[in-house]
Amino acid sequence: MATTLFTKIINGEIPGTFVYRDEHCVAFMTISPITTGHSLVVPIKEVDQWTDLPQALNEHLFNVASIIGQATKHAFGCERIALIIAGYEIPHCHLHVIPSDSMADLEFANARTNVDRKELEQAADRIIVELRRAGVAGAAVATDSV
Repeated sequence: MATTLFTKIINGEIPGTFVYRDEHCVAFMTISPITTGHSLVVPIKEVDQWTDLPQALNEHLFNVASIIGQATKHAFGCERIALIIAGYEIPHCHLHVIPSDSMADLEFANARTNVDRKELEQAADRIIVELRRAGVAGAAVATDSV
């Protein structure tokens, strides 16, 4: 498999706005958010489909998604945090963590494009503050863009 866009972001070859990193996965803001605060949890290892993840990595990703989701809920005061795994955009497993107040907030057709980098950094900062408040190891440095 060729190096994916996500691997390039993880390796710092192209910019990313990170909120979390550990030895197995990262979480960063998507450049096409459906709602403000929409992030992605991505394994460092390139695995195309979530159903192909080794069990331990699968469990770790879902645990991190829960932690990111809790911080995001506190940061944005939304009713729920949605978790979507679609997997068609990029052949590298990724979990969408999306703040939502209704089902309408979960339509990929409503994803914004050309979002200003500063807006992504501000949303990331809000999540990072909540991760730190919760004492989460792996919380990124504010506006930790590689």
